[in-house]
Amino acid sequence: MKKRIWTGLFAILLLLNLAVIPVHAIDLQLSAPSAVLMDLATGTVLYESNSHERLAPASVTKIMTLLLIMEAIDSGKISWTDQVTTSETAAAKGGSQVYLKVGETMSVEDMVKSITVSSANDCACAMAEFLAGSEAGFVEKMNLKAKELGMEDTRFVNCTGLDDDPSAEHHLTTAHDIALMSRELLLHHPDIKRFTTIWMDTVRDGTFGLSNTNKLVRFYEGTTGLKTGFTSSAGHCLSASAQRDGLELVAVVLHCPSSTDRFQSAKALLDYGFANYALVDAKGDTDLPPVEVVLGKSATVQPVPQGPEQLLIDKGKLSSVQYDVTLEPSIQAPVEKGAPLGTLTVKAGEEVLGEIPLVAESHIPRLTFTDLFTQMLRGICMAQ
Repeated sequence: MKKRIWTGLFAILLLLNLAVIPVHAIDLQLSAPSAVLMDLATGTVLYESNSHERLAPASVTKIMTLLLIMEAIDSGKISWTDQVTTSETAAAKGGSQVYLKVGETMSVEDMVKSITVSSANDCACAMAEFLAGSEAGFVEKMNLKAKELGMEDTRFVNCTGLDDDPSAEHHLTTAHDIALMSRELLLHHPDIKRFTTIWMDTVRDGTFGLSNTNKLVRFYEGTTGLKTGFTSSAGHCLSASAQRDGLELVAVVLHCPSSTDRFQSAKALLDYGFANYALVDAKGDTDLPPVEVVLGKSATVQPVPQGPEQLLIDKGKLSSVQYDVTLEPSIQAPVEKGAPLGTLTVKAGEEVLGEIPLVAESHIPRLTFTDLFTQMLRGICMAQ
């Protein structure tokens, strides 16, 4: 037990030595009152301005709605072809919609497409009822998921972000929390990008047209999503994601004075991120030789990196990245899986960018007395 505790502490201490990516002290002069830029792979915040201020998110709320839908699909709870029947409550939703009729059925796939591309409030409500029996029941799941993701400043009261009832004044979140749920959706449910990257499409067998409210899909290179929002109280909001050269970023801006301002602010954040940061493979092309195991049932154990698969670095250091491996010459059996074996140091010149623990890939038991006796006899027989 003590050995496992020390192994865990060793790993934690080495992970704490990972280089901290500097958030450049720069004023992007955004028109957005609240903003954040986050790296998708590592969750590192690259820029923020009032990112923890609690504000109304409007239809950016639907990122959480889509996250719960995608979880249900990916877990097999529902399928893309399931038919969803429209209730009176769903049909009565205002704002952006595809004008569902009471009793009308639509596939889960077309519902998701309508929510993602056209921000359809009626489809969001219909899907909430389909998954939880009622919008109120679905909202409970939204808040539980928010808590699970560490969205400490978020409270949802509906699945749409509409401010058409008195309780909507308590429907609040932050740019930082929106980035967290955006990252969760894009990172763990990438199939959503089939819809978030659509510019124009149709539902109802081609009879009803959809046009993406996120204009970056057409006008910003590498856009992967994600969701716009607007109400008179929330202003113009956006969670925008884009990918270039393997680096995917999410930029969130809230309460912008105009739609133009939200897109310009998001573009400025994304441009800044792509200009200043890059991802490198934490292991690179480094060969990790096996470590000798003394008195083990296997003669060697393979070291593997423990921690992030990628490191975020300052883009200016990309060309000078190098890897140094330090390994124990041998280790005494028994070897626990995850036992410390060494360190992989990532450098740019003499600067250490990160130190990644190298640990045992598998458990290697110690040779028993019987094993040793058998080996001795085998050695004698071979010598004769």
